[in-house]
Amino acid sequence: VQLQASGGGLVQAGGSLRLSCAASGRTLSRYVMGWFRQAPGKEREFVATISWTSTNTRYADDVKGRFTISRDNAKNTVYLQMNSLKPEDTAVYYCAAADRFTLGQFEYAYWGQGTQVTVSS
Repeated sequence: VQLQASGGGLVQAGGSLRLSCAASGRTLSRYVMGWFRQAPGKEREFVATISWTSTNTRYADDVKGRFTISRDNAKNTVYLQMNSLKPEDTAVYYCAAADRFTLGQFEYAYWGQGTQVTVSS
């Protein structure tokens, strides 16, 4: 499966962005989908994940209550709604696909190219 992330940009603190990840090549419903991010000088970290039919979701503690992951299998797209953004949310955001429900990035076999999110103070 090929993944294409989009929707990043520059936003002021307190603002919102919605990231999208479009899948091609294979139907999205075959995969658990996750979002990860990597800030400058830091390791890539888990943000959120959603199960095949949206039954289960998990979030990193520092985005819980602010970010919402969702998916539309009919559109082969997964989303990350980001509200109340903070400067520390600045990072390149990646979507990824896995065969099982996991928070571990090394279990995600397929990755999109990343989209930059910059939050100004």
